[in-house]
Amino acid sequence: MGSCKVQNDKQTKSVLVHGPIIVGAGPSGLAVSACLSQQGLPSLILERSDCLASLWKHRTYDRLKLHLPKQFCELPLFGFPENFPKYPTKRQFIAYIESYASHFKIQPKFKQAVQTALFDHASGFWRVQTQDSEYISKWLVVATGENAEPVFPDVVGLDKFNGHVLHTSKYKSGSEFKNQKVLVIGCGNSGMEVSLDLCRHNAIPHMVARNSVHVLPREIFGFSTFGIAMALLRWFPLRLVDKILLLMANITLGNTDQLGLRRPKTGPIQLKNITGKTPVLDVGALSQIKSGKIKVVGGVKEITKNGARFTDGQEKEIDAIILATGYKSNVPTWLKECDFFTKDGMPKTPFPNGWKGENGLYTVGFTRRGLQGTALDADKIAQDISEQWRKIKDLNNNNNNNNYTSNSPSYPT
Repeated sequence: MGSCKVQNDKQTKSVLVHGPIIVGAGPSGLAVSACLSQQGLPSLILERSDCLASLWKHRTYDRLKLHLPKQFCELPLFGFPENFPKYPTKRQFIAYIESYASHFKIQPKFKQAVQTALFDHASGFWRVQTQDSEYISKWLVVATGENAEPVFPDVVGLDKFNGHVLHTSKYKSGSEFKNQKVLVIGCGNSGMEVSLDLCRHNAIPHMVARNSVHVLPREIFGFSTFGIAMALLRWFPLRLVDKILLLMANITLGNTDQLGLRRPKTGPIQLKNITGKTPVLDVGALSQIKSGKIKVVGGVKEITKNGARFTDGQEKEIDAIILATGYKSNVPTWLKECDFFTKDGMPKTPFPNGWKGENGLYTVGFTRRGLQGTALDADKIAQDISEQWRKIKDLNNNNNNNNYTSNSPSYPT
């Protein structure tokens, strides 16, 4: 992608962007930029951190691998290297993201934290304010995603605990917890994998399973469970596919309810589509739970100075606490006077139509369908903006008496 054309007004520190402003340089933002580049359109990515895919680089644990086979995690127009394994590691995925940006010549503006983004009805342009400048464009693409900020639960007594407390966004390896009793609050994919990692480093994890959770095998008879589900959905209704998946899970994993991991009444795919709650794809934690090396406990009633009291009346001494409590969107903190998003920072319009708002607003990475959803939305956004761009260009060419240029939309002074 060629560099985006800008005009600088030193007096007001305004940057007029001849193309969409994309907020976020993670996989979603890069995907939109690449699709726009394919259409011959410029864009400008604003990223608050100092690197691409900062969530992957700075907020993930060392042993992380993609939960899905690589073919389901590719960004548009540029696949994974053939020599990558079926489930790429964290470092391999980061290398892929960097190659992707290099291939499409994407150069975000780093360390540009968006403070406010507001649509100016008088001019018809978006005004995006960072700590340094105000960026102005006809189009705004929100690509900060569903996982922008860590979620910290309100647990009674947590502030009084004498031991180490950290969110999984700060967790790297179980090596620093050797021989310690660690309370892992949360039983999703992160909670399961952190517990497994702790176990492999001779720590003693106690995993809190307050809520129900679907645990599925990552593979069934050598085939990706997700791949099987996608294939079945082409031919059968969702609820039937959910029943098939649960039958296969019970055959291969057994009854997880007996391990303290209650299954929700709603099927795994339906639950994911409705709430965004992803089923756990087991990579070894379940066998450690069965062996007793990972201990499943109920809800936490209270954290004490040296341990925890649980809702079933038990009390345990604990050396450290890890919060595997997930992430949330941060859109409401900076996108102003916009009712397109809920108070939780998710588009009000459900998939597959949540990618487009009003006044040149777009979203990508909010589908609750991972990188596949990102790829679908990125292509739609690029096509939509490209159509508008061509109409404006045609109008420019037919009207030489206004302030348009031959290649770019008109901008306010």
